[in-house]
Amino acid sequence: MIKVLSVTSECVPLIKTGGLADVAGSLPSALASHGVEMRTLLPGYRQVLAAQPEAETVFEVWDLFGGFARIRRGTLGEGKHATPLYILDAPHLYDRDGKPYNGPDGHDWWDNPQRFAALSLAAAMIAAHGIEQWHPDALHLHDWQAGLTPVYLRELGAAERVKTLMTIHNIAFQGCYGADMVYTLGLPPQGFTSSGFEYWGQVSTLKAGIMAATKVSTVSPTYARELMDGAFGMGMEGVLAARGADFTGILNGIDLDLWKPSYKSPKGKEKHKAALREELGLPESDGPLCVVISRLTGQKGFDLLLDALPTLIERGGQLALLGSGEGYFESAFRNAALKYAGVSVRIGYDEAFARRLIEGGDAILVPSRFEPCGLTQLYGLRFGTLPLVSLTGGLADTVIQANPAALSAGVATGLQFTPITTEALEAAIHRMCDLFAKPKIWHQMMKNAMAQPVGWDTSAEAYADLFKDMVGQVTPVETDEADA
Repeated sequence: MIKVLSVTSECVPLIKTGGLADVAGSLPSALASHGVEMRTLLPGYRQVLAAQPEAETVFEVWDLFGGFARIRRGTLGEGKHATPLYILDAPHLYDRDGKPYNGPDGHDWWDNPQRFAALSLAAAMIAAHGIEQWHPDALHLHDWQAGLTPVYLRELGAAERVKTLMTIHNIAFQGCYGADMVYTLGLPPQGFTSSGFEYWGQVSTLKAGIMAATKVSTVSPTYARELMDGAFGMGMEGVLAARGADFTGILNGIDLDLWKPSYKSPKGKEKHKAALREELGLPESDGPLCVVISRLTGQKGFDLLLDALPTLIERGGQLALLGSGEGYFESAFRNAALKYAGVSVRIGYDEAFARRLIEGGDAILVPSRFEPCGLTQLYGLRFGTLPLVSLTGGLADTVIQANPAALSAGVATGLQFTPITTEALEAAIHRMCDLFAKPKIWHQMMKNAMAQPVGWDTSAEAYADLFKDMVGQVTPVETDEADA
């Protein structure tokens, strides 16, 4: 049995700002049947500790970037899906109002470098010294927040013994801070070079992880290829190219038990669609009810959707949107809801409401300019809510375009558009409405979508093989109970 510590800044059901949390929450239990015991290390945000009141102290650090810290042992998940959770309880870093990365004013916390360096250092200490007589063989590091872990691990003399996998969920977030942070964070000065964690005169915690980890991965094969291109790599394309064969793409999956439709056929969606329309006050319409669940940013292509919205309305389509983000988009979609009777907008995030949108919607729109993997299209497939997506990243890897060949073969699961322009999106909307007007074809696509494998089985096996390759173990070997 391979022992792996997952190091993450967010994790469902405890704390979430994006898809990283869904992955971190569902992957540990998915790996259990593939010979990998995964435990999770998470910052002790106020919400996390409140949800785990019985968590017991199992490790203490007397001075962790300016204060005393404990690591508490809790539980992630329930029943057969339960896995051990370690919570880094450092009140001086995490016990505050606001969100994981920013305060109530919306600005980043001033001490984010220290807050997530503390997470990385705690992970390295667990790897180097063990915890509860448990010694991980490898660390799974998620995004820039965990990127300094391999550097600290090397300083503790354990980098050869404990391997590291750095997973990039979104290259746009690189954890860049001033050069003075080399000393503030206790980093080795000799590492502040172009072959280390120096990035355009700054410290990049993401680059630190990419350069120092045993292996590097991202969340879809297509995104891995795109990151080698300057149009997508955000300046890191050369850094990733330097890792060569040590860089790979593995698709995300979703928790099939958590995201399980109550209906088994397209006909079963009808009552959920009717209930959703009633809840939102939307009138009856001959076109598809389209849903959006997303951060409202330019990266997500919402300027394109705003421009194409009249086309959707003219074709009898409707839009129900849930999300928050840039002020311009929040205001623009609110105004659209005032202008069009067929548009409903809710600013914010509500997991239960998101589920009702997916259950009741006919199609889910994801017009992103780039999308590392995407999870909402996977939820859509699971519920027969056909994705209309841009041809990029994980969207390209997970949706089978309804072209003539795929329709003839009976395998289409959604629609893709390229180039990523308003005109191409409008053409895809026309195509979607044409298909929706043919119930027999649309229902077949729904059946195809609901049968699509979107769980963790294939990807969990790929992660397990990668971990086994990293630690030099070809086949699983059972450990003693004392090590489990």
